[in-house]
Amino acid sequence: MANLRDIRRRIKSVKNTAQITRAMQLVAAAKMKKAQDQALAGRDYADLLNQVLVNLKENVDEEAHPLLEKRDGGGKELVLVISTDKGLCGPLNTNLAKKIRADLPDADLVTVGRKLRIQFGKAGRNMVADFEVKDPVPFGEARPIAKLLTQLFLEKKYDKVSVAFSNFVSTLNQEPTVVQLLPIAADKLGEKRSYEGMGNEVKVDETNHTAALSKDYLFEPSGQDVLDTLLPLYVNFQVYQMLVESRASEHSARMVAMKGATDNANKFIKELTLEYNKLRQAAITAELLEITTAMKAME
Repeated sequence: MANLRDIRRRIKSVKNTAQITRAMQLVAAAKMKKAQDQALAGRDYADLLNQVLVNLKENVDEEAHPLLEKRDGGGKELVLVISTDKGLCGPLNTNLAKKIRADLPDADLVTVGRKLRIQFGKAGRNMVADFEVKDPVPFGEARPIAKLLTQLFLEKKYDKVSVAFSNFVSTLNQEPTVVQLLPIAADKLGEKRSYEGMGNEVKVDETNHTAALSKDYLFEPSGQDVLDTLLPLYVNFQVYQMLVESRASEHSARMVAMKGATDNANKFIKELTLEYNKLRQAAITAELLEITTAMKAME
C-alpha cells in the first residue's frame, strides 16, 4: 500500500499534468477560432469567383480547357493527404488513414503534415512530394501545392487528383473526407462545397446561377483567356480552403482531447485526495490509540 508521501507526490504530479493539458486546451481553442475566421473570411471572395466562373462557363467552350477535361477512369490517381504535424489530437489522423487505406489503396500521395507522411512512408506507399504549412495557414503556401498538383495533371501523369483531409463538421465532429480536385467538374461550379463544414454554423448559400448569368461581364482580352487564368486560381483557392478546414479540425480535436485529459486528471486528483485523507485519518486514529494505550498502561 502506498504511504502518505507517495500519494502526495502523485497528487502533485497529476495536478501539474492537469495544468499543462488545460493550457493546451485553451491554446487549441484560440487557434481553432483563428482557423474558423480564416475559412469564413474567404467565403465572399469564393462566391464572387464562382459567379465569374459560372458566367464564363456558359460563354466559352468547356472542353477547350485541359483542367475541365474528363478522362477515362483507368488512369492513375494522385491524392493530396492533409494531416497534422503534432499529435495529441485524438483519433483524427487514425480515422483519415483508415479512409485512405480503404478508399484509395493504390493512389500515389502528396502529403502535408508529418504524422501521415511517416505512417504511409513506413507502409511503402509511393510518396511524390511533401509540404510543410505554417499555422495559421498563409494563402501563399497553398500556391506551390496547387501548382504541383495541376502540373502533374496537365502532364497526364495522373487522370484524377483528389484531396483527403479531416472536414470540420462541428467542434465535436471531424469527418475524414475525400474530394475530387481535378479535373474540375464544370457542372459543380457555383455549388456550395460539401467540405465547407463551417457552413453548418454560418449560413452559406450556393451561388445564384441566374444572377451570375444575368451580369454583363466584359472580358479582356477574351473569355477563354480569362478562364485560363481563373481556373488555376480556383484550384489554388480550393486547396487553401481544405488546408484551413483541416487545420480547424486539428485544433478542435486537440481541444476536445485536452479537455478530456484535464477532466480525467481532475477526477484522478479527487480519488487520490480521498485515498490520502483516508490513510491520514487511519494514521491519526492509530496514533490516538497508541497514546491512549500508553496512558492506560501508566495508570
